[in-house]
Amino acid sequence: QVQLLESGGGLVQAGGSLRLSCAASGRTFNNYPMGWFRQAPGKEREFVAAISRTAITLYYADSVKGRFTISRDNAKNTVVLQMNSVKPEDTAVYYCAADEASARRMSASGAADYWGKGTLVTVSS
Repeated sequence: QVQLLESGGGLVQAGGSLRLSCAASGRTFNNYPMGWFRQAPGKEREFVAAISRTAITLYYADSVKGRFTISRDNAKNTVVLQMNSVKPEDTAVYYCAADEASARRMSASGAADYWGKGTLVTVSS
């Protein structure tokens, strides 16, 4: 099992940038495809981005494509979501996730095997 801890959330103005980090502990980090999901108030949790074990394959939701970038550092057991040109509709609790299967499964199903507790991102207009 892997434990996940997000950081970097906060308040940002529309058009600005924010960098979310997720630190993993437990089992070998590079065994897991990693992803970010978010849940806005009153809405269901949705997929944001995912990255394969070796960082070769990336997936993004259409709503964030071209604005957000996911990356990972297997030596530091971290995965990062760089958020640029943020919009008020990006306001949500952002969750880091790890999966036993694949980044593709996370992007297609919206599911993952392990979850962090989340970090709140608020974008003001």
